[in-house]
Amino acid sequence: MRSGEWLRLAGAILCLGLIAGGAAARPTVPTADTVPPSIEYGALYRAVELGQVFADSKTFPDMIPDAAPGQVLATYQAQRVEPGFNLADFVHAHFTGPTPPGPTVLPAPPGTPIQDYVRGLWPVLQQTAMTVPPWSTLQPLPRPYIVPGGRFREVYYWDTYFSMLGLEEDGQAALARDMLADIGFEIDRYGHVPNGNRSYYLSRSQPPFFTPMVELVAQHDGAQVLKTYLPEMLREWQYWMNGAASVAPGHAIRNVVRLADGTLLNRYYDDRAAPRDESYREDVLTAAHASRPAPALYRDLRAAAESGWDFSSRWLADGKTLATARTLAIAPVDLNCLMAHMEQAIARADTLRGDRVHAKEFATRADVRIAAIRRLFWDPSIGAFTDLLWQSDKQTGVLSAATVYPLLFGDATPAQAETIAATVRDRLLLPGGLATTLDDSGQQWDLPNGWAPLQWIAIAGLERYGYADLAATIARRWVHKVFEGYAESGKLVEKYNVTKATGDFIGGGGEYATQIGFGWTNGVLESLLAEYPDLARDAPVAPAHPVGTGGQ
Repeated sequence: MRSGEWLRLAGAILCLGLIAGGAAARPTVPTADTVPPSIEYGALYRAVELGQVFADSKTFPDMIPDAAPGQVLATYQAQRVEPGFNLADFVHAHFTGPTPPGPTVLPAPPGTPIQDYVRGLWPVLQQTAMTVPPWSTLQPLPRPYIVPGGRFREVYYWDTYFSMLGLEEDGQAALARDMLADIGFEIDRYGHVPNGNRSYYLSRSQPPFFTPMVELVAQHDGAQVLKTYLPEMLREWQYWMNGAASVAPGHAIRNVVRLADGTLLNRYYDDRAAPRDESYREDVLTAAHASRPAPALYRDLRAAAESGWDFSSRWLADGKTLATARTLAIAPVDLNCLMAHMEQAIARADTLRGDRVHAKEFATRADVRIAAIRRLFWDPSIGAFTDLLWQSDKQTGVLSAATVYPLLFGDATPAQAETIAATVRDRLLLPGGLATTLDDSGQQWDLPNGWAPLQWIAIAGLERYGYADLAATIARRWVHKVFEGYAESGKLVEKYNVTKATGDFIGGGGEYATQIGFGWTNGVLESLLAEYPDLARDAPVAPAHPVGTGGQ
């Protein structure tokens, strides 16, 4: 049941693999099924998801059939018309799993210091997938990797960077390098880094943190790492810039947009215009309330999933309703900062390799993009960088934590940085850390939630521009919020309620319960405690009678 769409994707991947240059050889792993289960199982998949056989839509696509998908589908079609047919019984008779089940994360034993608990979690969250069961959606990888935890049983792209931060601090440098090798392997195999190593994630990526990963390892292993991974950096850049040579002013092709004045920028995108496999029922219900064709909405929802901010008022035309998602109409400031950084990293690697011509080309590309970020994404009316509605060259006016990305990568002018610092201090800084947005929409990337990666990005960016006191304030408030949650529950969670200094530490909203584990929370905590060792004096121990956290 492989469609022409997937054959075309395979052809594009092959072309991307022919880029000149060669990195160190990557280990090979067996092939896996790359067709999403919603395509392979067709009517069965739709029936299971819309019938809510499982409370979590992600459960079924992570299960393993007892025969080839086509055979299971044929059996379903034959049996579904029989008297007394029960869909749930059929699924349990023909599927097992989810596989892998995901790590079981237990509360810390009473009296366990929080850093001891985090260091003990790395082996729990570590997974290996050199081989996968037949007909699994899981995609094999050559090296071990860290998963976030809870329902997230696979490696996720931008999560990996923030987990690596903690691994580097906790004496797990070898595992950090394994994860870098896995991400490089994915680029070699697919032409990009998928959202996660599942077949249903292959049609999109996530915020491109591969070059920061390479630089993180290079800080310890030397500049040779940049040269080693230059072919993968180039392949990823070509993935994000696919269509740039032919896109006309005022139009877009995949992840590339060209403004009316010819400026090239990037947006989030997904190859498919269908409900997400892992949120199938949710997307179908959202489309039922939309005033436009469902495929167009599905593409916007999938593009928002590529952003990592799924979901947020950033992407919603009315600021609150998923049915108004307009992600494809937005050139996001964070993505374009990441792209400028990718271009700079390629230029540095080319310089190390002695290719001055290619280095100058990419340095110029980065300079042009940074100038565009300063000019087009800056909104003086709110004192922040915001996203751009690229078809009208107007900012969205939505204040979010994404405004700190230009600080992290040095893309803001000193005057802009000064204004951003004031805006962060006066509007985004809350008792528990940095707010994601100022909108309480019910979506998880909005109030009241704060997220570990955004805290780290803000802290590092503000430090870069000399606002060390503000950076330390954010670090202190965030770390204490994580401490508070641990002192009550003996666990670390995916996101936190930052609206209060104490109480209600668990974040909420979105499509699923807040998950525990949690890869990037653990990594950022260890990184911040290494940078601000005085905070460790207040480190809590696990309680004797923990409160519940929801999630796993």
